[in-house]
Amino acid sequence: MLAVGWRMVAPRPGNSVTYPKIELHVHLEGTVRPATLLRIARRNDYPLPADTEEGLAALYDFRDFNHFIEIWVLTTNALREEEDFRQIVVDYAGEAASHGAVYVEGIFSPAERARRGVDWDSIFSGYCDGAEEASELHGVEMRLTPDIIRGFTLDEALDTVRYAAKYRERGVAGVGLGGMEAEYPPEPYEPAFTLAREQGLASVPHAGEVAGPASVRGALDALGADRLRHGIRSAEDPGLLREIADRRIVLDVCPISNLRTRAVHSLETHPLPQLVAAGALCSISTDDPAMFGTDLTRDYDAALSLGLDPRTIYDAGVEGALCDEAGRARLRSIGDQYDWEALP
Repeated sequence: MLAVGWRMVAPRPGNSVTYPKIELHVHLEGTVRPATLLRIARRNDYPLPADTEEGLAALYDFRDFNHFIEIWVLTTNALREEEDFRQIVVDYAGEAASHGAVYVEGIFSPAERARRGVDWDSIFSGYCDGAEEASELHGVEMRLTPDIIRGFTLDEALDTVRYAAKYRERGVAGVGLGGMEAEYPPEPYEPAFTLAREQGLASVPHAGEVAGPASVRGALDALGADRLRHGIRSAEDPGLLREIADRRIVLDVCPISNLRTRAVHSLETHPLPQLVAAGALCSISTDDPAMFGTDLTRDYDAALSLGLDPRTIYDAGVEGALCDEAGRARLRSIGDQYDWEALP
């Protein structure tokens, strides 16, 4: 066991050491491992496209980003009850803690569930209950950032923001924009993000994952992005990348996700080293670990293989975290207390 001024956790099997990690970008619906998803689906009488763990794993061999979204819709609609939402947060907090996570920002997509008749308050209450329990059981501080879904109506986007504001005191810290980036630019959602800022919520849209610099520019200018989810295609525009670095806009980079959705051709050609060399602050996250066959250690290892170091990643996470100053001071203290030089 490790004790470095933060919650003691067992090292991940197969690794000699773990170290403090911050994860700013994980879709909670995409953390549900196949066995748990099968149990939830049976409990809710929801027919999945496969009825075995092996069958679900086979579904997760994605051809491209659009195929990933197709499978996402087919599988995540199994989540219907307040208890489902609570459970998946607590389960993932335990998993993340085993990899050293001390702070996690979880994403969820409430309008998708609301379209299928699930009550908005049940959705938000379940996730918020889970975040509170996660802290008690696993010592992981969690914040929540519901996503507006590209292609959904502006009314649904505004409802997402209104409910996010309603639950702000229970850990909802910001609002994102997710879904089919190449088909739906960010600008039409500007009114929702204006409302979010008025309500004291941060703007954390997906941009620059499967669409290019124009999508990133729209997220910055129209949506007032405080942080960018992915943002990797900013590397295609040196001027834009300089601006991101100068403004200290943290990028939530998910290397294995980018491989699995074919956003990049190989890990060796991932633009992460180029982003860091330009001065961009890059945190590392899993995105959808159950669907992409990854975990927090694997994604961090991928980043380290590209030349990043653990302390730099951790510090970027501290800067990007949507917590108050007391929370940020706690995270800085964890980083300062840990002996990073002792890592192999």
